[in-house]
Parts: sequence; structure tokens; C-alpha cells
Amino acid sequence: MTGTFPSPTSSPAASPAAADGAERPRVGVLGMGTYLPTRWRSNDEVARATGVSPGWIAERTGVHKRHTAAPDEAASDMAAAAVRSAVAAAGLDMDQLDLLVLATSTPDELGPATACRVQALTKARNAVALDVSAACSGWLFAARVARDYLGAQAGPRHAVVVGVEAYSKFLDPADRATAVLFADGAAASVLGPVPAEEGFTDFQLGSDGALADHVLIPAGGSRAPASVGTLAEGRHTIRMDGRAVRDFIVEMFPVVVSDSLVRNGLRLDDIDSFVTHQPNPRMLRSVGTALGIPPGRLPIVADEVGNIGAASTPYALAAAAVDGPLRRGDRILLATFGAGMTWGSALLTWSGAPVIRTAPTAEPKERSAR
Repeated sequence: MTGTFPSPTSSPAASPAAADGAERPRVGVLGMGTYLPTRWRSNDEVARATGVSPGWIAERTGVHKRHTAAPDEAASDMAAAAVRSAVAAAGLDMDQLDLLVLATSTPDELGPATACRVQALTKARNAVALDVSAACSGWLFAARVARDYLGAQAGPRHAVVVGVEAYSKFLDPADRATAVLFADGAAASVLGPVPAEEGFTDFQLGSDGALADHVLIPAGGSRAPASVGTLAEGRHTIRMDGRAVRDFIVEMFPVVVSDSLVRNGLRLDDIDSFVTHQPNPRMLRSVGTALGIPPGRLPIVADEVGNIGAASTPYALAAAAVDGPLRRGDRILLATFGAGMTWGSALLTWSGAPVIRTAPTAEPKERSAR
């Protein structure tokens, strides 16, 4: 790559102000929930279809398994499970949600918004429901929408932001560029008022549509509607230029992190945890090492779940809250990258939010706040 990307400071960091200039409560995470489908694919299974060895997959990607939705399980079903867990973890009822924002690249249908399907499934009848499409950056983009929405409202308000992918429905099992990485899952966060020293600050989002062809599902939309020809050509599956995507992330990751640190007068050591999109665990470890991030401050979960797109960053955040290293008051730098191409960062001071994870082969598990 040539380093010609736009500056990642392309969206303003300032919090929304009320018309009367009154200070609004800080918005942070009140509870989180995750969901993984029961079935999973090992490297042995994936290797048979792609024509590579299980060792090749592990060495090149670091992924060991990836979960797969059931044939009758859609993105909305997984998202609804994560939303229910997040709302329960936050100690709220569904009726208390004012906003439901869903991020996905694999919606139930081209329309309506999958968020509306989740609203119906969860009976969140008072929530405005809408989708955000920013690929693997989607949850962070959606969190920015929710933060601004809540900040513009009077009185206590609550939003749920969920990232979900059903990538397995859109994969060519023989394509080693995608089949070895992409997987299914959902993760949700309830956002609401937190003390002034906690919560989200300094969102910065960016996009470069000139790079949109790096990762896409070519057919099925208005550009190339479904037809016998598009089906025969396999154009309804994910196509990815793996080298171009890798180069994009390797170049942009340090830019996004450095920009956030400089803008906020921080050093690398001032960040307790770097929670990021999880495209490829091997690449993520390599980039983290090059940046000087200690391994314990860069949670990596994709080795056990693969790339779950818009769900990967909130899933990593929930895992860090449950398994460590997060404690209340920790400063987190969130960083995401996705098709489009899109990227984003935010600072989040952790509120000690409880997490409920629905394990694929066990009963739901709740951990208290830290």
C-alpha cells in the first residue's frame, strides 16, 4: 500500500451539546452479552474443503476453530440472544431501551433493517431500531450513533448496540482466503449514563470508498441483482483480496492508534487495554508487537472464534471484562478496521459493566462487575 489514506481524524470528536448548552451525562457501557452458535468447524474440517493442511491454517492465521449458525438460524436470532443477555446484565427491562442499533454485513434480508427483526424478537417495543453498515467497524460506528443519540436526549436514556455476523451463509467453503477466517457470532452492549470519569470519549471514524472492492459480496444488490448467472458464478459469496486487506490493516493500525494518543496527549503506557477488531490473530499479534503493545494489553479472541466481523470488537471487550485484564476505571483504546474500507477509534473508560456470555455448549454464565 502507498500510504495515501485520508486522515483518520475525519469525524469530529466533540460530544453533542444540548441546545441550551447544558452538560449531558457521560455515556458508557452498563452491560454486555455475547452469543456463539453451538456448531463449530475445526481446522481439520475447513482444511478438507480448502485443500490446505490444518497446520497451514494455524500457522498462517492463528485461528483454531470458528462457530457456524444452524441452517434455520439467522443474524437476527443470534443478535437477539446477545441483546437479551446484555440487557439482563445491565439490570434493565426491554421496555427501558430507547434505541437499538445493529451492525452487520450479513442481514436477514436486504430490507427491512435487521434491527427491526431483533426489536420484534426481544419485544423492545419502545426502542427506535436501525441498522449501521460499516462491516467489521460496524459496532464502533453504531456506538458513536448511540452515544450521540443519547447525549442529545433529556433525562436517563438507554441504547443497545449489537454487532452480528452470519458469515457462514455467504462463504465459498473451497475459498481459503475467506473460509479459514470468517465465522458467526454476536455481541451486544447496553449504553447509558455513567459517572463523569467513565464512558466514551473521542470517537474518530474514517472511510475510503475507493478501496471498497477489497472485500465484498458482489451480487444480490441493486448493482448486480440475483439471477441465474450470478448464482452460477458464485457471486453471492464473500470475495476478499487478502493481501490488500492485510496491507491496509498493517498500515492503518499504527496510524489510528498514534493519532488517538497524540490527539489526547497520551502515551502507549497510559492505555490499560487495546481492544480491537480481530481479523487474524497472527497478524494482530505481529502488529501489536511492532507497536510495542505488551501482549497482556491486547486481548485476542479470534483464535477460538475466527473473524466475526462487526461482533469481533464487542466480543473481545466482553471477553476482556470476564477473563481479564479489565478493571473498573481502566482506560481502553478501541480500534476497528473493516470493508468499505472503514476504520475507527475511541477511548473508553471502563465502568465495570457485568457480562453475560451464552456459551455454545453450556448454560448462560454471568460474571459480576470488576
